[in-house]
Amino acid sequence: MKNLVFVVICFYASLFSFAQDKEKLFTIDSHSYYTDEFLRVYNKNLDLVKDDSQKDLDKYLELFLGYKLKVEKAYKLGLQNDQKYISELASYRSQLAKNYLNDTKVTNALIEEAYDRMKNEVKASHILIMVDESAKPEDTLKAYNKILDLKKRVDKGENFDNIAAQYSEDPSAKENKGDLGYFSAFRMVYAFENAAFNTPIGKVSKPFRTRFGYHILKVVDKRENRGEVTVAHIMILKNKEAAEGKEKQTIEDIYKKIKQGESFESLANQFSEDKSSALKGGLLQRFGSGQLTSPEFENISFSLTDKNQISEPFQSQFGWHIVKLIEKHPVQTLEEVKYELENKVRRDERSLLITNSLAKKVRGKYTFVADETVLNKIKKAVTKEYYANNWTIPVDGNEIKGQIAIINNDQIINAEDFMKFLFSQQKNGAKTEPISKLVDEQFEKWSDEKLIEYYDNNLESEFSEFKFVMDEYRDGLLLFDLMDKEIWTKAKTDTIGLSEFYNDHKNDYMWKKRLDVDLLSSTDEKTIEKARKYLKKGKSLEYIKEKLNLDDKVNIIEKSGVFEEDSDVLPEFKVKSKGVTNIVSKDNYFFVANVKEVKEAQPKKMEECKGKLVSDYQQYLENNWVSELKKEFSVKVDQDVFNKVKRQLSK
Repeated sequence: MKNLVFVVICFYASLFSFAQDKEKLFTIDSHSYYTDEFLRVYNKNLDLVKDDSQKDLDKYLELFLGYKLKVEKAYKLGLQNDQKYISELASYRSQLAKNYLNDTKVTNALIEEAYDRMKNEVKASHILIMVDESAKPEDTLKAYNKILDLKKRVDKGENFDNIAAQYSEDPSAKENKGDLGYFSAFRMVYAFENAAFNTPIGKVSKPFRTRFGYHILKVVDKRENRGEVTVAHIMILKNKEAAEGKEKQTIEDIYKKIKQGESFESLANQFSEDKSSALKGGLLQRFGSGQLTSPEFENISFSLTDKNQISEPFQSQFGWHIVKLIEKHPVQTLEEVKYELENKVRRDERSLLITNSLAKKVRGKYTFVADETVLNKIKKAVTKEYYANNWTIPVDGNEIKGQIAIINNDQIINAEDFMKFLFSQQKNGAKTEPISKLVDEQFEKWSDEKLIEYYDNNLESEFSEFKFVMDEYRDGLLLFDLMDKEIWTKAKTDTIGLSEFYNDHKNDYMWKKRLDVDLLSSTDEKTIEKARKYLKKGKSLEYIKEKLNLDDKVNIIEKSGVFEEDSDVLPEFKVKSKGVTNIVSKDNYFFVANVKEVKEAQPKKMEECKGKLVSDYQQYLENNWVSELKKEFSVKVDQDVFNKVKRQLSK
């Protein structure tokens, strides 16, 4: 919900910042807002608006005022000081900054590498020893030594799968022995992907680290990428309460009807218990290897070779399926997927490589002046204990405190900063000698990091569009927290207010007329006539199916439940009361229904419409809330300036 609402918030927020000549349009208490923001609202969305009434400037002003009132309320409540908000804003900034910390040459190389890998799939198993990225050096070393010991045991001939099941800290390893199945590019974190594609079949990788910890992996197989596939399916869900074998019998009955020539799509619509696809004739979105949680389903789908070919019934961990092949999609050309790959590269850990390539660029952009005297003192303070990860920062080194560098003549960096960096880097096991040369190498690395950090910290002044988007995020996050506090949480927890709202509006939440029915269908009219006679005599559904489904042939199938009167085929019956209906036909099928109860239209109970009710109550609270905010804050609109905006936009 948060992601969806945040997108909406940012859509509105993105309307509210643009650099133009500006005049004060209105104030909220002592805070002024200007015409440039309002003009950006209107101009940016002009082409998106279909209804001319939505172009009304007075309505836009009301929207803008309402938005800014909510943001003002958030600041008044101090939500900007919440640590969670501060952290989340920093996280969003970090993500956004990646789009600006880019190198085209490196990006293109990563795209080509990803495409080459996309053409293949790797089957691998792994062993994981977990360690946090920010773990203490001793904990990191402990994890590394543990994975190294497991690697040595595998190298000596112990079974990889058994070691994975016994020692891997991947929660699923106990059951799957570390097996990850087949995967291609972008399915795993980048370091893991590198190890998988660079390790030969049958070999075990060297230990490597990801954000999850240390791994070793064994490559079991490599094959050409099967591409993607589009299928439709009929699914009968696993049901612990159903009689043993009922799901299998049902799917086999449906399969027999398919073999008898009945429409796959019609049967999916009637009987598939995957509600998200049933109304579309069982059609699923296209997928590739490793994208579903059911390898059985994937393998059956890819095993079908001819368009419209239908599988036999098979079982997965979710239930029973029949799959129909709609289309196979081979791997696209680089030109066809280049844009998509570029977006994935920017969102992936690969983007770190792009960011690091900025070092040369920023060295040419900014000045970095080091104090060689202070640097030489640091060199003397670093001893050979550094190689053994035993060096500590001198506590009495007053002579190496103070400034060690200045960036672009405006940011001073103190020696303590570099000393802490040196201390943190010794765990990486640097071997360069003499020690003075090692310090020079670390100083060069640290300088690059500081220059990139300086560039990153000044993106708002370097790029006006970056500043606009950050302003949007800042207000959008505040508004989300405010809405959650003032509206969404209240709507879910205010049981008295929700109940009163329901009582005032219960006629907005009505059940249509509903029928409790047993619905029988067949492609043969004589069969359905026999079924109707049995229903009239009060025979059970089991009895009817036993009498009519003869010689291992499914002539009739049933569907029971409480349905609204306009569902599926029910409108054809024109039901007035309980009892057995006449026979109707639709889409090459004949139907008869036994109506066990007719439930007249009536308001839904609160628990039956809770989702829609809470949503409507939230909207009700928000509408009233904006009115209350206008009373809480002093709002003054300069009508002369607003009229000038209207004249400007009417030209």
